[in-house]
Amino acid sequence: MGKKQVIGEPLVIGGRTLSLSRAIRAGDFVFLTGQIPFKDGAPMTQGSIEEQTRAVLDDIKATLEMADCELDDVVKAMVWLRDRADFPGFNQVYGDYFPKDPPTRSAVVSELLVDCRVEVEVVAYKPEAT
Repeated sequence: MGKKQVIGEPLVIGGRTLSLSRAIRAGDFVFLTGQIPFKDGAPMTQGSIEEQTRAVLDDIKATLEMADCELDDVVKAMVWLRDRADFPGFNQVYGDYFPKDPPTRSAVVSELLVDCRVEVEVVAYKPEAT
């Protein structure tokens, strides 16, 4: 296994660089930081759970591409929802992104999501090129 590799540029919100990496490759695994929905470079505080879920999963897809991965490489997803009532809408959109052989998944409701409705973190498995 090689040295860990940071994927992507640092995340900056409101002129402040966040103290986290967008993604890290460690051997054959790629770990993405929890992703909240963004629109026009700012956290998405409006919009339906379906709109916010699409924004999150589109950003995850783009970050995975930076690591030479795709959604099919995702083996684990962790989901945080602000409101339990949002689960059906979230799940419908999520299923569109993972229609076949979906990854394992955990989901919890959390009051920490004060500005958005959803956060998703994923782990992908893609063997390093030899």
